[in-house]
Amino acid sequence: MVSDKFRHQLRQEVEKWQAEGLIDRSQYELLSQRYQFNTLETSARNRFIVIIIGLGSLLLGLAVITFVAANWQYLSREFRVFLLLSVFIGVNISGFYLWRYPTEQWQNRLGRGLLFLGALILGANMALMAQMFHQSGSPAGLYIVWGIGVLAMAYSLRLTLLGILSTLLIAIGYWWGVIELSEIDDFSWLKLVLQNMPLLASLMFIPLAYWCRSRWLFGIGAIAVITSLEVTLTQIQLPGRFLGSLITTIAFVMPPALLWGYDDNFWRFNLTGHSQTKPFQVIARNLALLFLTVLYYLFSFRFMWSTTQPNISGNFSSSNPLLLINVGFLGLITIWEWLNLGRQIDRTTAVVAGSIAIGAITLLFHLNLTPIPEFAVFIFNAVLFILAAGLIREALATGERRGFWSGIILLTLQIASRMLEYDTNLLFKAFVLFLCGVGIIAAGLWFERYLRNFNPEQ
Repeated sequence: MVSDKFRHQLRQEVEKWQAEGLIDRSQYELLSQRYQFNTLETSARNRFIVIIIGLGSLLLGLAVITFVAANWQYLSREFRVFLLLSVFIGVNISGFYLWRYPTEQWQNRLGRGLLFLGALILGANMALMAQMFHQSGSPAGLYIVWGIGVLAMAYSLRLTLLGILSTLLIAIGYWWGVIELSEIDDFSWLKLVLQNMPLLASLMFIPLAYWCRSRWLFGIGAIAVITSLEVTLTQIQLPGRFLGSLITTIAFVMPPALLWGYDDNFWRFNLTGHSQTKPFQVIARNLALLFLTVLYYLFSFRFMWSTTQPNISGNFSSSNPLLLINVGFLGLITIWEWLNLGRQIDRTTAVVAGSIAIGAITLLFHLNLTPIPEFAVFIFNAVLFILAAGLIREALATGERRGFWSGIILLTLQIASRMLEYDTNLLFKAFVLFLCGVGIIAAGLWFERYLRNFNPEQ
């Protein structure tokens, strides 16, 4: 659907065309009917009315909240509960009706806004109810329960905005709980949720992304799965130097392998029918490249190799099988993904697999056999260079600016970092920075000229 701003500009241009004789009256009428020029004033008036009503409603709402807050202590607990539930139900019913049965476009938007407001009211009601009934607990639990409630609303209404809100709320609760992990009871439901977050996040957020057909939801959900998996891996304590280094290596290998091998067909059997389209595989692979790039860039510094012992410590019990179940579940999915990839492996997949394998072997060798800090730094710098060159090569093959500039920026960042990390004089640093600047300008101008003659069918 075209925007009102575009229709305003188009109407002005069409009127000029008619005045200059470029089009006749009949062509003007056809364009007017197609883009509904006669509704522009009505749309502007409706937007103005929505703004006025919204502003007035906001002030009225603040007045009611202020009045209730001033008399909150004098209200009975039963009336407080009735008031909270009435506001929550009223806002959600109004939002659902306007969103589901709109007569104008602004009503649909207002309905979505009211449903989002209802999701926020849900959290406020939970906090006030807990206060009234003297229920205490960790704020992490409140955020997680609140997020689960909003998640149920997102599934039932199929709204991306509520799905993103629920993901963020559960993520806030998860990280808050991880920080306060030592203060949480071992047998509480909250600790059970924290221990199983990789598996829970996979089952909560990824199907919702398909249900809402939202790339944003999938991206945020995938990040939630990977970050919680990394936290879980760093909390597993196993005896012995080799097992500890093995967990460190798995934390290095599994996230990019899981993301790169992701296939939309895994969820196709119950969510998307038998369509061969893979809308989210590109997002997963971009996240895998981002993970590898950041990790390899960090490992290209000397200070990362100052220790020969894996830094594995945490507050989860190493004897708790739930942690291993989560890692094992996602590990099996990763293996299954790469078995399917092996049937039709391409050059890019082979390069990514080789980069992951080289990094894992280097890390295991350094942690178990003998420290190789200088060689490890060289290896990760070399692989980082290969990744940057691969991004540039793919961009030249597909004509995408994003991949090209990602590779150029990565190369420039790598060169500048090495120059700043090692002890060099200011004159040499200035020379290197000058060459980087000239190289970026020259590469950009060359690539734009290349795109003008680019033919993807060749």
